[in-house]
Amino acid sequence: MSDEKRDDLPLEEAHTEAEVELIDEPKETPHVAGAAVEDVELKWYREVYQGDNMQQLTLRAVIMGGFLGAFMSLSNLYIGLKTGWGLGVAITSCILSYAIWKFLRLTMPFLFKTDMTILENNCMQSTASSAGYSTGGTMVSAISAYLIITGVHMSWQVLTAWTIVLAALGVFIAIPMKRQMINIEQLKFPSGVAAAETLRSLHAEGGEASDKARAMGLAGLFGGLIAFFRDKGWNGVPLFPAALPFPGSIKGQPLEKWTFSFDMSALMIAAGAIIGWKMAWSLLLGSVVNYGILAPYVSGLPADAAGKLAIDTTKLGYRAIVQWSTWGGASIMVTSGLFMFALQWKTVLRAFSGLANIFHKREDTAADPLAHIEVPSSWFVTGTALSGLGCMLVLHYAFNTSWWMGLVAVVMTFFLAIVAARATGESDITPIGAMGKITQLTFGVLAPSNMTTNLMTASVTAGAAGATADLLTDLKSGYLLGANPRKQFIAQFLGIFAGTLVVVPAFYVLVPDASILGSDQWPAPSAQVWAAVAKLLSNGIHSLHPAARNGMFIGAAVGIIIPLLELAFPKHRKYIPSAMGLGLSMVIGFYNSFSMFIGGLIAMILEKKAKATAEKYIIPVASGVIAGESLMGVGVALYDARAMFNAFTAPLKSLFGK
Repeated sequence: MSDEKRDDLPLEEAHTEAEVELIDEPKETPHVAGAAVEDVELKWYREVYQGDNMQQLTLRAVIMGGFLGAFMSLSNLYIGLKTGWGLGVAITSCILSYAIWKFLRLTMPFLFKTDMTILENNCMQSTASSAGYSTGGTMVSAISAYLIITGVHMSWQVLTAWTIVLAALGVFIAIPMKRQMINIEQLKFPSGVAAAETLRSLHAEGGEASDKARAMGLAGLFGGLIAFFRDKGWNGVPLFPAALPFPGSIKGQPLEKWTFSFDMSALMIAAGAIIGWKMAWSLLLGSVVNYGILAPYVSGLPADAAGKLAIDTTKLGYRAIVQWSTWGGASIMVTSGLFMFALQWKTVLRAFSGLANIFHKREDTAADPLAHIEVPSSWFVTGTALSGLGCMLVLHYAFNTSWWMGLVAVVMTFFLAIVAARATGESDITPIGAMGKITQLTFGVLAPSNMTTNLMTASVTAGAAGATADLLTDLKSGYLLGANPRKQFIAQFLGIFAGTLVVVPAFYVLVPDASILGSDQWPAPSAQVWAAVAKLLSNGIHSLHPAARNGMFIGAAVGIIIPLLELAFPKHRKYIPSAMGLGLSMVIGFYNSFSMFIGGLIAMILEKKAKATAEKYIIPVASGVIAGESLMGVGVALYDARAMFNAFTAPLKSLFGK
C-alpha cells in the first residue's frame, strides 16, 4: 500500500478499491492500562529504539526534506486544482532523496562525504510530507471556494498566516494522540508501515532501490517534456494541442461541447494508475451517463421562474454543464462520505472513549523511559493554545467571524481530528471531507447566512485534521524504525514553513482570478463542492433551478444507496461502482475521467499479467509522471507570469531610464 493511496483522493477522501474498508470494522485492540502501558513502551525502547545511536534530525535532512516537499507542494497544488485531491509525498520523497543523495555522493564526494542514515531519511520524509501535503490542502478546497464565492483573493499576508496556523494546529493536536494510538494500541497506519518498508529496502543497498529511482526519474522527464511541448512548444508554438476532440455530435452539438475529447496529458493517466481500477471505471461510467445522457436531456428543459436555464446551450461547454451537474455530484460525494463515516460509529466511539487514555499521565514520570524522547505535553498545551488563538485571530479580523464562533471551530477541530486520526490508523483513509462537511453543517445552523464563516470555520477542521493524520502516519514510520519522536515532530513542524514559502505565491500565479476556477484548465472540483454546500446553506434550496434540485435529491439518494448495496452484497463489491467516482465524474470533464480510466486499465492489466513488475514500478512511474508534468506546468505558468510582470513594468522602466 502506498502513501498516495491514503492522502486525499477525490475530494479529500482516499476512496479506491479499498474504500469499503470504511465499512469493515477492524478488530479492536485490547486496552492496555496501568503498568502494562509502561511495559509495552519499555519493550519498544529496549528492543527497537535507536534514536540515541544514529543521526536523525540533521541540517542536511531538514534541508533536503524542505526542498523536496516545497517542490512537491507545487505538484499537489497543480493536481489538486485539476482533480480535487492531493497525493502523499512520503514514499516519493524517500526515493527521490535516496537518488539525489547518491548522485551528490558520486559527483561531489569532497562535500557529501557520508550517506544519510535511515533515521535521517525518515526525518527528511517527515519534513517533506509536511511541506508537500499539509500546507496545500486548504488551497484547493476552502481557499479556492472562498475565491469562487467572493470573487476576490484574500491578501497574501492573510493566506500565509492562515496556512501556517492551520498546519501548526494539526501538528500540535497530534501530540497527545501519539503514545495512545501508536505506542499502546498499535494502530496500523498502513501508509506509515509502507514508508518504513520503503526506507528499509532503500537502505538495504539493493538494486531495487536504484531501479525505482531510475524509473521515477525517467517518468518525470517524460511528463515534463509532454507539459513543455504542449503548453510552451518550440519558439512559443505548441507542438500538439491540449485535447483531441471526439468525432460526432449530440443534439446537433459537437461532442467536444459535451466535453468528449482526449486530454493530451499523461498526468491524469498516471493518476488513474494510482487510484485503482474500481475508481477508474466508476469515473468513466458516471461521466458517460452525466455528459452523454443527463446533460443533453437537461439542456432541453425550460427556464425557471427567474428565466434561468439549467444548462445554457448558447454557451455550451464544461463550465455551462458543470454549473448544473455540480449539485448532483456534490450530493453524491457529501452524503456517501458522511454515511460511510457514520458506519464507522465504532471507530468514533473508540476515539471518544479513549480520550482519558490519550491524556493518561504516567504515575512515575521520573521513571518514564520515554520522557526524554516523546514530545512533552507542555508543547501540546502551548502550541495548541497559540495556533488555536492564531486561527481565531485570522477568522475574526480577516473574515469577520465572531470570537465565540472561532472558539467553537477550534474546539470542534480537536475532537474531529481525533476521529480522523483514528480512522486513518484503522483503515488508512482520512475522512477530511466528512470532517469539513460536519463543520459546514454545524455553522450552517450557527451562522446560516454567512458563507465566508461557513467556509473558513470548516477550513480549520479540514486543514488541521489532515495535518494531524499526516504527522501520526509519519510517526508510525519512525516508531517502526526506532526513531526519536521528538526530533521527528520538530522536522514535521519545520516543514510547514518550507511548504508555505512556496505554495502561497504559487497559488496566486496559477489562479490569478476567480474566473479561471471551474474552467477547463482548473476544474477545481473540491472547491466547487465546498462552495456549493456554503451557497446552499446560505441561500436555501429554493434558489436552485428545479433540475438542479432534482439532481441534488437524486444524488443524495445515490450516495446512500451505493454503500448500502456494498453492505448487502459484500461478495459483489467489485461490481458496484464507487460513490466517490460517480460523484467526481459529474464535477470534472469527461476528458479527465477518460484519461484516468485509461490509467486504471493499464495498471489493472499489468497487475494481472506481471504482478511483480506492477508492484515494483506502478507507484514510482506514476508519481514521476505526475511530478514531472505538474512541476513543468507550474514552471511554464511562472515563466508566463514573469513575462506579464515585465510587460507591466516596462513603461516604468522606460520612464526612469532603467
